[in-house]
Amino acid sequence: MARDWSHFQARPPVGQLSPDPWLHTPPVRTLLAALQADGTAVRFVGGCVRDGLLRRPVQDVDIGTPDRPETVLALLERAGIQTVPWARGLAHGTVLAVVDHTPFEVTTLRRDVTCDGRHAEVAFTDDWMADAARRDFTINALSATPDGAVYDYFDGITDLAQGHVRFVGRSSERIREDALRILRFFRFHAHYGQTAPDADAFAACQALAHTVDGLSGERVRTELLKTLRAPDPAGALLLMRGAHVLDRVLPEAGRIDVLRVLAFLETRGVVSPGVAPDALRRLAAVLTTDAAGAAAVAERLRLSRAEGRRLGDIVATPADDRPRCDLSGPDRRRLLDRLGPDLFRDLCLVAWATERAVSGHIDSRRTQGWLAQLDGAAAFAPPPFPLTGHDLIRAGVPRGPALGDALAALRDWWLAEAFRPDKAALLARLDQLPTAARRRP
Repeated sequence: MARDWSHFQARPPVGQLSPDPWLHTPPVRTLLAALQADGTAVRFVGGCVRDGLLRRPVQDVDIGTPDRPETVLALLERAGIQTVPWARGLAHGTVLAVVDHTPFEVTTLRRDVTCDGRHAEVAFTDDWMADAARRDFTINALSATPDGAVYDYFDGITDLAQGHVRFVGRSSERIREDALRILRFFRFHAHYGQTAPDADAFAACQALAHTVDGLSGERVRTELLKTLRAPDPAGALLLMRGAHVLDRVLPEAGRIDVLRVLAFLETRGVVSPGVAPDALRRLAAVLTTDAAGAAAVAERLRLSRAEGRRLGDIVATPADDRPRCDLSGPDRRRLLDRLGPDLFRDLCLVAWATERAVSGHIDSRRTQGWLAQLDGAAAFAPPPFPLTGHDLIRAGVPRGPALGDALAALRDWWLAEAFRPDKAALLARLDQLPTAARRRP
């Protein structure tokens, strides 16, 4: 149902964005000039204002306007700004504009009319407070003028400063409008929360946990992966478990202890090229399942084929093919050649995190060993292998299994010798190979 916010008094701006570069990039200024060409006052809305106040990197710049979508399209066309057809977005008042290859969502102010928990019926408005009232959390209901004056109708600035994630209005009502807000609550708490979770919001999430069953895999995937990118995703997943939400969206998540250690390694414990927070690696680390289970998770969350393969590789690579902290240089190069540096790095970090989670203490020698493996992966850049099968055939090796065996044995030696042997040295090595792989008599 539509909510009545008439008891709120309209407020003047109460904050000011710092003059961060994102406010003044040429694409932003070009878009603002086009939208305000006929005198309409527009504002930045949502996440860019929230993150701008916190001086965090601003990823997406969204703009709100009282103009109707058809007016927005006409203004953009007049300014020569490209728009991307998006029928569903346009029906809800959103126009996707692209300026110098940078996408922006420009959305007409809206107020809720009805919502059945899946589809909201909205009406366009020129009331900024009514539009803010549609937002899920107070920290997302902020807006700012192009010169940085911040409007805050629901005390979002205070909540932002205190690290308090709170629904706009009654938590249970907002969740009934869209069950995805349960997952969004835990995601935003993971990224912005600095206190215990809001009691009213947590209780509502717990009471309505069953409603997440109706969410699509795509929507669940998006929220889960964003939650896993948080500084402490393990804390968020523990809260989700306490609210009986995690068992509904990711029942395979049995290693939250490993996830906690992995997040530490990725953010503070390891300084090595290629080691950074990675949501898919974290997803794999928290799962207690096998190859079939990983495939089921990938299907349920609608992961891409590449993501599904990577998840399965991290979860189900056989123990004999996994890196150890005591691998020698030659053995490391052989395994890197077989797995590739990216999977090798994933498996190293997950294995190290598992070891630390199980043992509960730090062994400096093993730490140095794991660091050596990660540094080896970062430095692994072999030149092209000097030999081909045709070279061995010309050297007298018969076609068939012997040819493959010879190539494999010579490549193994080349890896052990740190890529130093050239073509002549490799051919000279033929006579030292096992009988089956030698040249013809």
